[in-house]
Amino acid sequence: MRPAQLTALLVLPLFTACSGGESNKDPVAEAKFQNEKRIGGEDITAKQERDAEFMVTAANRSMFDLEISQIAKRKASSPDVKYVAEAVAGQHGPMQTELKTLAEKKSIVLPASLGGDQAKQVGELTALNGAAFDRKYIELLEETHKKSVDNFDDMSDDAYDGDIRAFAAKYLTTLKNHLEAAEKAADQLPK
Repeated sequence: MRPAQLTALLVLPLFTACSGGESNKDPVAEAKFQNEKRIGGEDITAKQERDAEFMVTAANRSMFDLEISQIAKRKASSPDVKYVAEAVAGQHGPMQTELKTLAEKKSIVLPASLGGDQAKQVGELTALNGAAFDRKYIELLEETHKKSVDNFDDMSDDAYDGDIRAFAAKYLTTLKNHLEAAEKAADQLPK
């Protein structure tokens, strides 16, 4: 084999691995891009853009909370943490379904799976066991729910679209309850 052929055989896999193929795209960024592309082609206001951004963010956080709660239902060692995980998983499923239905009605693209950062956090959480797992799960849950409560509170008043405003108002109390339950469970965990 000639050196040029050998070089080509060695370099080709590198180009393939580095190409921006579909599997390398972050689902959240892709959903935002698709919405911006659609919005850019229509006569849509900044408030409608904000509504779409809220829907994508809400879907991503809800998927994340649902996934980590499903894991916590199996792995949590604290009964309080298991209880929180069951409540969150039980209520985020219907919320996620309603969110998808609303997005379809409004022609808003939602992420099909978790974004890269969230997927990494799920992997890190899954690697933990016992009290370390319980603390990390509750920490992640508190973090996402604080952000979600702020977003849903804002959008329950400020969303341009009435259906999106009603969705945010409907689930705001649920998210506040989850945050409160997570904070109580955190207080019960050994430091």
